[in-house]
Amino acid sequence: MIDLQSIKQRYGIIGNDPQLNRALDKAVRVAPTDITVLIAGESGVGKETIPKIIHQNSHRKHNAYFAVNCGAIPEGTIDSELFGHEKGSFTGAASTRKGYFEVADGGTLFLDEVGELPLTTQVRLLRVLENGEFYKVGSSKVQKTDVRIVAATNKNLVKLIEEGKFREDLYYRLNTVEIELPPLRNRKEDIHLLFRKFASDFAQKYHTPTIRLTPDAVEVLQKYSWPGNIRQLRNVTEQISILEEQRMIDGHTLSKYLPDYNRRLPSLISSESAHFDFNKDREMLFKLILDLKKEIDEIKSKIPHNQTELLLQNPTGYTHTHNEQNDMEIIIPQEHYANHDVNYPDDATVIDISQHEQESLSLQEKEIDLIKKALEKYNGKRRKAAAELGISERTLYRKIKQYDL
Repeated sequence: MIDLQSIKQRYGIIGNDPQLNRALDKAVRVAPTDITVLIAGESGVGKETIPKIIHQNSHRKHNAYFAVNCGAIPEGTIDSELFGHEKGSFTGAASTRKGYFEVADGGTLFLDEVGELPLTTQVRLLRVLENGEFYKVGSSKVQKTDVRIVAATNKNLVKLIEEGKFREDLYYRLNTVEIELPPLRNRKEDIHLLFRKFASDFAQKYHTPTIRLTPDAVEVLQKYSWPGNIRQLRNVTEQISILEEQRMIDGHTLSKYLPDYNRRLPSLISSESAHFDFNKDREMLFKLILDLKKEIDEIKSKIPHNQTELLLQNPTGYTHTHNEQNDMEIIIPQEHYANHDVNYPDDATVIDISQHEQESLSLQEKEIDLIKKALEKYNGKRRKAAAELGISERTLYRKIKQYDL
């Protein structure tokens, strides 16, 4: 019988959620074999702990263990990192280099964010998984390796297969056994336990009394959706430990550290929209921006040329009236309306556009904020940031230059 409690103590795992226990049980059971394992779960759920459990409970535990973040290695060098290269095989290859598959021979290789691998690299990886053979970059000599592969992803690989971004044969080869880690929002009883553990750790680190939560704060903690999972919880706990003078934290104080807390409360929104969806918010914002630009263009097209010039000269106020000649609404600068002898209807009204200007500025600020967040998320990598934002890399570059980011 597997002693899960000793496993948790050894690897610092907190919680008693049934899904978590099931994942740990599967990890220990597959460890003695050489079977390939795929770990699935959202970013921040602690996927990096599972391969360590597998490696240290296997017959390979005395050999090498390497963790490789596939999403952090540039596409042009990923093959060299994994499989090595020969001297002179490309610009900058001043000497022969061993890759991870060579140096990890006999051990375990953890491929994190495996969904980020380029298709050409996926072909190479499939060959290693099937027969243990690989080529160094720039070499025609076949090399053999005995490496146990544990992969992890926070993406839906089935969806990537449908989009032509991930090989189906590689997916089935990696997914011999799948271990899925639950998101923190599905482990409500564990959230406070994790908070207390982090609070104790930070109290020792910063030599301060341990922060504690009032009952209403515990309720806030458990109702929050935690889109960043355990990583976000740890960061929030550290912030409160450093910034708050009071060591007893109530719900109001805690909610200040939880972005959009009121909007994301599961009790206030439907189950279908309970999870924060950055993509939907981004698409809605971009649609608003495009609609606003379209409306501005339509307005400009309806203004006679001489009136457009006056509009540009004095955009502080407008008069809204009706042009009977072409049966359309026109907008004329207020100053022009006041200083020219034109027979406009008596019911012409003045429109203050300061509010519209503020709305336009607000949308621009939100667009800048979204771009900044995407760039920060991917450490300045424009290709990934553009994909996250749903725009081309060229458009992203133009906007970075436009907003001087």
